[in-house]
Amino acid sequence: MTEQVPGPTALITGATAGLGAEFARQLAEQGHHLVLVARDRERLRAAAHELENNYSITAEVLPADLTDDAGVAAVVERLSDASRPVEILVNNAGIGLLKPFDKNSLEEERRHLRLHVQTPMELCHAALQGMLARHSGRIINVASVAAFANRGSYSAAKAWQVTFSRWANLAYAGSGVKVTAVCPGFTHTEFHDRMGMDKTTAPRWLWLSAERVVREGLADNDRGRAVSIPTKRYKIVAGVSRMLPARFTSGPAKRPAK
Repeated sequence: MTEQVPGPTALITGATAGLGAEFARQLAEQGHHLVLVARDRERLRAAAHELENNYSITAEVLPADLTDDAGVAAVVERLSDASRPVEILVNNAGIGLLKPFDKNSLEEERRHLRLHVQTPMELCHAALQGMLARHSGRIINVASVAAFANRGSYSAAKAWQVTFSRWANLAYAGSGVKVTAVCPGFTHTEFHDRMGMDKTTAPRWLWLSAERVVREGLADNDRGRAVSIPTKRYKIVAGVSRMLPARFTSGPAKRPAK
């Protein structure tokens, strides 16, 4: 009897909610096995159970705090396991800071920078070792259309992800590795609720569904595109933002949710 060859595996950070959960669902639907990374072990187990039942794939759970050295090391170790190769890495975990830079504590800004820049960089570095050896792999860094504007340290962190992804996609395409920064605008997920943002400050036409953001992001990554900006309206927003003076893309002050 021929031994069954395991399907490709995708590792997703921030996998229990929002875009991360949608990446997990769509990749499972495509037949990928999953490694789900998030902080909450019980939510991870529930998500894994549902995905396994719905899509007949295997879903491994890896509880980890990606603002913590030990948590990042655990994910790096999993990505480095040559006996269980990860074909797709989705760096999705993220947080938002509602207050201006000077009103946040230094520790809050450090955690924010760690999660959006240092951690994705470390995970990309670990994943690339095996991908380059196999001449095959895909990396998706979930950035934001804010990367093309001037919205404090969040825009700065997301701009790093875009710049890095553009460079890495060019540098490693010849070795079979595709790297894409997915840059959504306002998206209906838990992200804005967790940060306490008043979502009425953004008009309804700007809001996107997680399903569309992920579907377009996966398709653009598969095509080898370095940057994925979902919908024509956000492509226009990003294009205009690049041309306007900085004072016009800083945006109004955010109002906390009531």
